[in-house]
Amino acid sequence: MSEDRATRLLIATGEAAASIDELPPPVRGLVESASEILVISPVLVSRLRWLTSDTDRARYEADERLGIVLGHVEAIAPEAEARARIGDETPLTAFDDAVREFQPDRILIALRSADHDAWQERNLVDEIRRRFHVPITVFEIDRAGHVPTAGA
Repeated sequence: MSEDRATRLLIATGEAAASIDELPPPVRGLVESASEILVISPVLVSRLRWLTSDTDRARYEADERLGIVLGHVEAIAPEAEARARIGDETPLTAFDDAVREFQPDRILIALRSADHDAWQERNLVDEIRRRFHVPITVFEIDRAGHVPTAGA
């Protein structure tokens, strides 16, 4: 196993790509080079639903997203040890829990594109960088599961 292969990759997903082909080559490369992968899918609810503890639909969507992303991971890196779990309703808490437990070498974040992001995602990447001091790669996925092209 090469030194590059001995990588613990934390993947946090706010959206799932429609297919593996939608993933940018650098993202696929990160997944391919990982030896251990933890995928977390935070429960992303609207502010009103969060305040009223009405999270059932968001939890279902997080579980569905998790299954899709785990399927992508298993197809891209079949030899990697991959685990997955639903994350907390507060994305930063989901990251705190996952980083403490998994101690990743790198973090990959699939954010929902700006046209459908949630209040919990605002300034999230800046806060993650400030807290964890782990290399981070971020990309966006739109509602249809496509990665917007640069300049589009």
